[in-house]
Amino acid sequence: MSNTAKITWVDGMLMVAEGGSGHTITMDGAPDIGGRNLASRPMEVLLMGMGGCTAIDVVSMLKKQRQDIEGVEVSLVAERAEDHPKVYTSVKLVYTVRGRKLNRALVERAVSLSDEKYCSATAMVKKSAAVTHEIVLVEI
Repeated sequence: MSNTAKITWVDGMLMVAEGGSGHTITMDGAPDIGGRNLASRPMEVLLMGMGGCTAIDVVSMLKKQRQDIEGVEVSLVAERAEDHPKVYTSVKLVYTVRGRKLNRALVERAVSLSDEKYCSATAMVKKSAAVTHEIVLVEI
């Protein structure tokens, strides 16, 4: 995996970001700073990255544990500092896992391992924010 990124200004505050993998995303600023609301804000992308990182961890572990999962959703709600730099000060993650005969202890273990050991995005955010989580199991 390449640890590189290139951000290219399009116009206004619209940017195209290309990661070392060659995949791209767009980002835009709010209208009050010249953006046109055409894409996610950079701090939203950071939050989405954190959610994606932990979701990949949890799905991978649940599959290895042979949990019969149908869906995993991670919802994140964050608070930011009032003053610049407006870093995240708290992030709550809600993991909703849908499946059959789910073992709560195994799901909790997967979430804990992601939080404490595997998810590098969470580890970085924890430098400025209190990170909490909740688990919701949905039997289908």
